[in-house]
Amino acid sequence: MSNTIYIGYYFTVKPIEPAVEILIAELGYAGFESFVETENGVTAYIQKDEWHSDILKDIYVLESDEFEISYTHEDIEQVNWNEEWEKNFNPILVDDMCSVRAPFHPKPDTKYDIVIEPKMSFGTGHHETTHMMIQHLLKADVKDKIVLDMGSGTGVLAILAALRGARDIEAIDIDNWCYINSLENIERNNVPHIKVYEGDASLLEGKHYDVIIANINRNILLNDIKIYAKCLNENGTLYLSGFYDSDIESIEEECNKNGLVFEAKLERNNWVALEFKN
Repeated sequence: MSNTIYIGYYFTVKPIEPAVEILIAELGYAGFESFVETENGVTAYIQKDEWHSDILKDIYVLESDEFEISYTHEDIEQVNWNEEWEKNFNPILVDDMCSVRAPFHPKPDTKYDIVIEPKMSFGTGHHETTHMMIQHLLKADVKDKIVLDMGSGTGVLAILAALRGARDIEAIDIDNWCYINSLENIERNNVPHIKVYEGDASLLEGKHYDVIIANINRNILLNDIKIYAKCLNENGTLYLSGFYDSDIESIEEECNKNGLVFEAKLERNNWVALEFKN
């Protein structure tokens, strides 16, 4: 990975909200894999091998009359991500119970303190979907449960599940950066019983869990809900996020089709995180 060349897109956005969140979601669908929010917008990264000249063709927010969005882009070699994130990464606090911070931040007085090594991975807790999934986990009973964190990013949700007493935890992400970063974060937070895998839902064949957390995006979730449903133990819980309020109907319909019943909803800036049970 050391010689991987990325293309960095530097987006300037007015007004920032909710345009940046929409932009990040659409860029994620298009293949961009990592994002750093800035004072003026967002920087997005894609591997040069995955890039093509029409990469922004289906980024509809760029055509919206509601926002002014401009951008530049350039080829970049691997950079010092710690330095990049240190410029932009602020610690967060969720419900006065869980903090997510970098090693260079002072230790807060919270029940759960998660330290994330700043790397090029999604899932620092800053994004609405990760924030809401943390809220769900803070209320969930995961003690002695078998938990899956699907689309695990930095591993922050898997780490929180471990800190809250989950017995067996697996974290899966399709991105190699996320896989490597999760291993580092698991070691840093002293939760060695989390197993990390690089791949997709095909890895779930024959596996069973009490709790599944899937924070990905609408299209992947709609495709994989049937797999999650098969993997859930009796009286299991599925948490889904990575989509908008307007997507709830299609998500709930697919869940119902697979024997899952809606239980609860969290909403934050039009993003939602849903809880289902079987």
